[in-house]
Amino acid sequence: MNAILKKNKLFMIIIIIYTALMVFKNDMAFTALGNSMYYLIEMAQILPVIFMLTVAIDVLIPKEWIVKRLGRKSGLAGAALALAFGSLSAGPIYAAFPIAKTLHKKGASVGNVVIILSAWAVIKVPMLANEAKFLGPDFMAVRWLLTVLFIFAIALIMEKLHIHVEHEVELIKEDVIVKKDYCIGCTACVKGMPEFFGMKDGKAYVIQPDTKLALIDEYKKEKLYKVAGKCPPRAIEING
Repeated sequence: MNAILKKNKLFMIIIIIYTALMVFKNDMAFTALGNSMYYLIEMAQILPVIFMLTVAIDVLIPKEWIVKRLGRKSGLAGAALALAFGSLSAGPIYAAFPIAKTLHKKGASVGNVVIILSAWAVIKVPMLANEAKFLGPDFMAVRWLLTVLFIFAIALIMEKLHIHVEHEVELIKEDVIVKKDYCIGCTACVKGMPEFFGMKDGKAYVIQPDTKLALIDEYKKEKLYKVAGKCPPRAIEING
């Protein structure tokens, strides 16, 4: 019971706040519930499409392509591509985070991820069109130019600081990983190689995550690639 409460701590805090509002500020509670339901419905409509897009990026776009076009050595061309991707995207900013995570995991640099997120948030094309309509094209153009310059500056600083999220560190250290976000718990990998994969909390995992491909014999290595290829959501990533 304590483990369940600890795992859902934020959710429990929200319930307590809503309960307190119901008791002391009934009208405010109903307003808050109405707003929450609006955003939950919006997320229910948008996020499934976004998750399908992230899976498509993960499966269909080769890692080498992303590294070349959006990686640390992609230069100004990579920054321009990231800016265009963010500017031409649609949907609220929270929809950008799963896509940004997938791109970063496949080799996009920290700087280009920052550019995508920033462009998505503040210089999307529909936003610019409305800005020009209500505030004038001159205002829009100057604001766009200054915003882009600051976005590039922030991206450069982030890249220099070399900030990495946890999953990138794992990719550097481990030759074989199971992507928890994509694993559906089908047990196909466990059935295929029970000596290599296990199940925990409904998700597959690598029994010995520090295993190096160079130390595995060719027969097991070939078997490992076959098992990874049979994974329905392509949750097994082999780096080597």
